[in-house]
Order: sequence, then structure tokens, then C-alpha cells
Amino acid sequence: MVSGIEVARVAARKALESTYEGVATVVEHRKVKDKGTKLTSHEDVVVLEGQPCKLSFSGIGAVDQGEPAAGAGQTVKLFLSPDVPVKPGSKITVAQSGVTADYTYSGVPAVYETHQEIVLELFREWA
Repeated sequence: MVSGIEVARVAARKALESTYEGVATVVEHRKVKDKGTKLTSHEDVVVLEGQPCKLSFSGIGAVDQGEPAAGAGQTVKLFLSPDVPVKPGSKITVAQSGVTADYTYSGVPAVYETHQEIVLELFREWA
């Protein structure tokens, strides 16, 4: 028997996912050991592609005259399914509203019954 709370969670998740207007691709930078040479190198591995998502921006405002553009205080948050594991340090490419940008994150996502939220930073290079 399905409880009223479970029905509400399913409805809430469906409603939230109906707002997803972007798609995400997640790439991990993994160490790979060559079996012949025994040398270790890094390679980019796509672990998720075409994942529906939504970017949310907050703190959009004018930059202080004495501050660099990075100091604008904008927070970029990615909303996506709670069923999708995304490792910290992954490169996340999001296409939404005609704009495609590369992001990364270093923290732990906030995972809820209906979605997960990941605070992103613009991707600069692999660490």
C-alpha cells in the first residue's frame, strides 16, 4: 500500500522535474594505468550524458568597482535527479537557454527525496 506521503513525494518530484530545461554531461578525470608501459596517465571519461537538469542563479548583481568579476557573488546551483551519482571534482557541462558552460564542484551535493542540489563553480582546469 502506498502512503499519502509517498504519493505527494512522487507528485512533487514530477512537478520539479517538469521545470528542467537544461541537459548535463558529467565527465570524470580518471587515472589510467597502461598495461604495456605501466605508466599512469589521466583520461576524461563521460559518466553521464543528456541528463535533464536545471541551473539556478542567485546573487546576480553589480560588481563592486574594486573587485574582480569573479567577486560578483553569484551562486550557480544545479538541480537534477536524486538517483544520479555525481562525484566531487567532476566536470559538468550544462546546456540551457541556448548557453553551454562547463562547471565543477568540490562539495557534497544536498540530496533530497525529490532532487539533488549541487553548487557549481566555472570550470577552469583539472586539478
